Amino acid sequence: MVAVARPSLELRAMRREDLPRVSELEHASYAFPWSQGIFGDCLKAAHPSWVLCLDGRIIGYGILSVGAGEAHVLNVCIAPDQRGQGFGRHLMKRLLDIARWNGAERVFLEVRPSNPNAQALYASLGFHEIGRRPRYYPAHDGREDAIVMALEFPLR
Repeated sequence: MVAVARPSLELRAMRREDLPRVSELEHASYAFPWSQGIFGDCLKAAHPSWVLCLDGRIIGYGILSVGAGEAHVLNVCIAPDQRGQGFGRHLMKRLLDIARWNGAERVFLEVRPSNPNAQALYASLGFHEIGRRPRYYPAHDGREDAIVMALEFPLR
């Protein structure tokens, strides 16, 4: 019998030296990406910022803002060639754990109406639409609304 090596998946805190790779993934994923400086500012502000590594290579990241019993998913991304394999779900579950560990009772996020895969993932994790932010996102033909979603953690 031949032993097959199982891929190693690790979630760890984002470091400043990760920013070039994170920025590379951001630019490969979004038409209107965050700058590397914005990611650096998130680290400076001590926002919980995490990278997902597969066999030592960063394939995704997530950034939260946490305070006053709430968390906000600021940015989450999986490398385009790694999507559809459950990595986004894994990353989101860990981000929700981190939010809970930091005292959040609810988590908010925005998602583009033109991103049905992300909407479906968030809904499957228990998020529900609570409103819209008109003209929130830049788009090639002007602006695109944001769907605002929320998840309430059960009381302990």
